[in-house]
Amino acid sequence: MTGTRKSRSFLLSAALTRVGFVALRANPPGQPARWERTNYAGRTVELCAGPAVAVGTALAAARVHPAAGLAVLAAGACGAYDDVTGYSSGDTRRGFRAHLGALRDGEVTSGAVKLAGISAAALVAGALLKERPLDKLLAGVVIAGAAHGVNLVDVRPGRALGAVLALGLPGLLGEGPGAKLAAVAAGGAAAVLREDLGERTMLGDTGAHALGAALGAAVVAGGGRAGLLAGAAAVVAAAGFGDRVTRWARAL
Repeated sequence: MTGTRKSRSFLLSAALTRVGFVALRANPPGQPARWERTNYAGRTVELCAGPAVAVGTALAAARVHPAAGLAVLAAGACGAYDDVTGYSSGDTRRGFRAHLGALRDGEVTSGAVKLAGISAAALVAGALLKERPLDKLLAGVVIAGAAHGVNLVDVRPGRALGAVLALGLPGLLGEGPGAKLAAVAAGGAAAVLREDLGERTMLGDTGAHALGAALGAAVVAGGGRAGLLAGAAAVVAAAGFGDRVTRWARAL
């Protein structure tokens, strides 16, 4: 029965994401240029995968636990804000250090707003997913850090989605809500993998942060104190060495 539920979570997330993706590509709201970006190779790609992933995985995650759906949707919304505002302003800074450094100098970047919003939503979701005060705090760190971590590797086609699949699929071996949330993350990633690898679309901050939050919620829902500590240590280390993580992903 548990395996069937995990399969349903995977298929629901993949189906919702795919339907949203196809619908957005067919009828993108507003001007078409709003949905276009130039990728690392100078090719024009569209951003429809990001919102489709964010909404699809959020709805599927909410069926497992409403707090997980909240975390995914909020992470995607904050990423969308940065996709639009950061792009229009020409801001190319990435990572905690760059945005916090700008904030220290009195400049509030769209990235800083995004990080604050994701962190706040992650703490709320963590408080709803866990009972003990320390666990609530650790859960928030894991969710926010995972959202940031997936975005760090979204620098070439397939990197972020590959990371989500590599980290999410082993979670399917477990039981309970954590395994179902891992299935949600993997399903959303699988739904747009072909187009991402084919350089026809990109996740943007919207999709990368949403999928990362789904992975973080899976760790939180499926683990005890030890798992939370390990997850928090991993995402803090990734954030601390963000530039190296990004360079490693780019070099793969």
